[in-house]
Amino acid sequence: MLKTEIVQSAQKFLQQETVSGWLVYDYLSSNPVFRKIITPNGHVTRPCMLFIPPTGSPSLLCHHVDAGKFSTEVEGSSSSSELKIHVYSHRTSFIQLLEILLSGSSRVAMEYSPLSQLPRVSRVDAGTIELIQTLGVEVTSSENLMQYATQRWSHEQLQGHIETAQKLGQIVKEAFHFIGTRLHTSGPSTKESEQIGSLNEFDVAEYIRVRFKEEALESPDGPIVSVNAHCSDPHYEPSLKLSSPIKLGDWVLIDLWARNSKVPNSIYADITWTAYVGNEVPEEQQKVFDIVISARDAALQYLKDSFIAGKQIQGWEVDSIARNYISEQGYADHFTHRLGHSINNTVHGEAVNLDDFETHDTRHIIPGIGFSIEPGIYLAEFGVRSEIDAYMSAQGPYATSPVQTEIVLIKPE
Repeated sequence: MLKTEIVQSAQKFLQQETVSGWLVYDYLSSNPVFRKIITPNGHVTRPCMLFIPPTGSPSLLCHHVDAGKFSTEVEGSSSSSELKIHVYSHRTSFIQLLEILLSGSSRVAMEYSPLSQLPRVSRVDAGTIELIQTLGVEVTSSENLMQYATQRWSHEQLQGHIETAQKLGQIVKEAFHFIGTRLHTSGPSTKESEQIGSLNEFDVAEYIRVRFKEEALESPDGPIVSVNAHCSDPHYEPSLKLSSPIKLGDWVLIDLWARNSKVPNSIYADITWTAYVGNEVPEEQQKVFDIVISARDAALQYLKDSFIAGKQIQGWEVDSIARNYISEQGYADHFTHRLGHSINNTVHGEAVNLDDFETHDTRHIIPGIGFSIEPGIYLAEFGVRSEIDAYMSAQGPYATSPVQTEIVLIKPE
């Protein structure tokens, strides 16, 4: 079934551009954008092409063996607005029908990024791009079209995301409290007391996963629970075989992400908080934490100021604000990833990333999309990352998740 709301959004965007249409190619689920626009009834085994013109009905090119998996019905539209399906059986007919499909088109948008600058956009193989070009049609990137049509949140998704983010904020605080209740600071050291007081990273991760189930949250992986040097591995995850104990004097980082398991297409929330096990935070950890949250806040403030000034911002520009601040503090070599990522019904969405490090993301930060802001500084002994979620509304950007402003002190009970 074709999603009429996405098609209409795409056509609204196309009518403002010098593009003949949007050609969405998929083969064996290589392009996640395809199934956001049209949902087949079952497994599709051959290449498909969906063409959305600036006006009029979309057309689908698919193989004979897969044709029965697609319906001409358009979700939420009248029966007069139907999907046109063109069926091919062999290579020659595929090319002939594709040429007919693109008749009159001089320039089409596809999930392509020049030099693969944006891997989340670059979903179409080079050979398919070459095929379109042999038909006399220029290919341009769908980077801004795709995020406008498929990545903006509905009001209901936004509210669900905020509720999930609040739950994550509560769970991370509970996890820090759980650590405190499991640790001992006084009394004679005996075999029994050591056993009762023992705790490791994996134990805390398991505790969080249980809380997820209790709160109807789901995530395919995670959470990250790390101590000391493990905190400097941004994607470290403890396991039964690889897990460090947590004890007095340790630095703790927890990164957790989830979405509502009971609501289809619910939006993820993703936050990172840090804590220290003891009564007073060491000077070095406090210094690095203060730099990280200042960089985080500077990035969000830049977004707010730019919106008020009427300036349209690209993803790389926000990254540069936080990165320059961290560099000025002498930690340039220790901030080793982009500033933030798109968030949607997958934790890493397909819209603009805040990135001028891993890539140079020139996509616009448009109303209706959400993203993380998560600067980090990773040293040999410990790492600090502070992650919040943010949303660009029609009235401007704002944080949608709890915002950590002070290091949590875990005082063993």
